[in-house]
Amino acid sequence: MDNKERTLGVLPLAMFAIGTTLASGVFTLSGDFAAGGAYTLASLIGWLICGVGMFGLTMCFFKLSVVKKELTSGIYTYAREGFGEYIGFNSAWGYWMSAILAQLSFITLLFGTLGNYSSLFGNGSNLFSCVIASIVIWALSFLVMRGVNQAVVLNTVVVIAKAVPIVVVVVAIILGGAFSWDIFTQNFGGTGELSLMEQVKATVYTTVWIFIGIEGAVVISGRGRTTKIAGQATIISFASLFGLYFLISFLSMGVMPAEELAALENPSLGGVLEAVVGPWGASLVNVAVVISVGGAMFSYTILCIDSAFGPAQCGAFPAILAKKNKHGAPTWSVIVTALIIQVFIVIIYFNDATFQACYALSTSAIMVPYVFSAFYYFKVVAKGEDKEYEGGKRFIPWLIAIVGAVYGIWLLYASGVTYIFVATLLYAPGTLMYLYNRKKQGRKLFDSTVDIIVCIALVVAAVAAIVMTVNGTIVWF
Repeated sequence: MDNKERTLGVLPLAMFAIGTTLASGVFTLSGDFAAGGAYTLASLIGWLICGVGMFGLTMCFFKLSVVKKELTSGIYTYAREGFGEYIGFNSAWGYWMSAILAQLSFITLLFGTLGNYSSLFGNGSNLFSCVIASIVIWALSFLVMRGVNQAVVLNTVVVIAKAVPIVVVVVAIILGGAFSWDIFTQNFGGTGELSLMEQVKATVYTTVWIFIGIEGAVVISGRGRTTKIAGQATIISFASLFGLYFLISFLSMGVMPAEELAALENPSLGGVLEAVVGPWGASLVNVAVVISVGGAMFSYTILCIDSAFGPAQCGAFPAILAKKNKHGAPTWSVIVTALIIQVFIVIIYFNDATFQACYALSTSAIMVPYVFSAFYYFKVVAKGEDKEYEGGKRFIPWLIAIVGAVYGIWLLYASGVTYIFVATLLYAPGTLMYLYNRKKQGRKLFDSTVDIIVCIALVVAAVAAIVMTVNGTIVWF
């Protein structure tokens, strides 16, 4: 990056990262842990694992952005450079699918929230909601096709809309004396229906979901005046986000028992605030969700399209997805992305999908690119490719690499067999694009025997997942 672009200080960098990552999950995490079966002790352990592991993963992204600054396509090129073209392709494909499924999550949350005021919207995935969602998605896609890719004022409004109810919740609970230690410790370890480990594993999808976007926010650290400033901003932004998320979760568990938190309608933060200050609290959160999630849908429309356009520029996806129109928009990336989202909208309608189910799928899709990025940094450190940038210091790089890699393994383990099989159904269709593109480029289909083995294993797992879906063993939504 040109030195003229490295102008930002610690605070602007940190605020950008916080604003980019702080999304819809903050409005529902109060009830999501409990709904998954996690009681207080398991939630606290889940937060501890998330704090250590996600910080390690975040620092892996930051270190790679410094050591491998030439890999400008980030999460895709990390997997490609570390583990070959096929793994790199799957990482790019998974990131694209994750962004698309995140958009579906916003749709169900937005219209589910509107359903609190009008039965027309139901739970956010009924016919009326899906029709309106389709219109909105194609309208946003049209705007992008016309070259609209920035909305500074909208982003500012969205950040404020997210911040106000969060501040109100924290202040109201603390100053209003609504936190009860007896409620917090009630059934502290659970009721025995789920083991402590199963409860902890149930927190994984929520904790990863609320931090999705941190990888993109870290990339902007390259605009920091110095590497030290960029590193400080990365640490501050993560610490701020983690502290905020943990505080909301912690305080909520002291306001309502786990059983009541689990029964709250989306957005559960509204139910918590209503219990503290009355109905107007729920209304405040609902309005904030509508504004912030509506803005997030615009941002994610661009992210979904960029997730197809970037790999196409690098040759991982078909070149047609990188072709731009006269407005500078990647025409076919826009169209194909909108079509895939449309297909998923139809799927969530027939499955009556919830916000939580959609974001669990989005999270399962992004775990592969996250894990391979962590593994790649471990590989970089093991080969000593970072020594030039670390000044001979090895303890911190090794610590970050190990924590990131171990957390990656934990994510795969905690996901469970069901979501791993579901993930193969998301990934397997991408192999058809990979094979088509390789043939179109006149290249051999696979570069190594390992790639062939991975492909066969993926296809076999996907077929098994289809069989289990048909007989009802696996339920997608």
